[in-house]
Amino acid sequence: METMTIRTITPADNPTLANIIRTSLAEFGMDRPGTVYTDPTTDHLSDIYSTPRATYFVAEENGTVLGGAGIHPLDGGEAHVCELQKMYLLPTARGKGLAGKLITMCLEYAKTNGYTQCYLETDPQLARARQVYEQFGFRYLTGPMGNTGHFGCDSWMLKDL
Repeated sequence: METMTIRTITPADNPTLANIIRTSLAEFGMDRPGTVYTDPTTDHLSDIYSTPRATYFVAEENGTVLGGAGIHPLDGGEAHVCELQKMYLLPTARGKGLAGKLITMCLEYAKTNGYTQCYLETDPQLARARQVYEQFGFRYLTGPMGNTGHFGCDSWMLKDL
């Protein structure tokens, strides 16, 4: 990935990222209600991440969007808790360390913006992603935090920053 760059989201990225997210979820059998697959905000990510203390990083190579990841205040949560959100990559971009780069950038952004904890929601079907989160020090919780509306995810994790 010599020509790979990571930048912040623009409105032009919205359709491509929505497609990457939905295609990835379908790949793992998660194209169902209660996940970001049916969440209408998935089609307007640049709007969601234009709010204070939020950002979305987009990875691209030779002008092709490979995927991304974002940090957003946890909806319905305390001000010191952010959520790592919508981290999805094209199949061809996986297994090359890109997820780790995106997570690192997201966690650094979170620390810089005053968050002391980072929450995420995932699913057992995303086993490789869960392993990556564990490597970054996320620990499992017994229930969800905040009010994300994603009742289709049944694994919740938290990391102290």
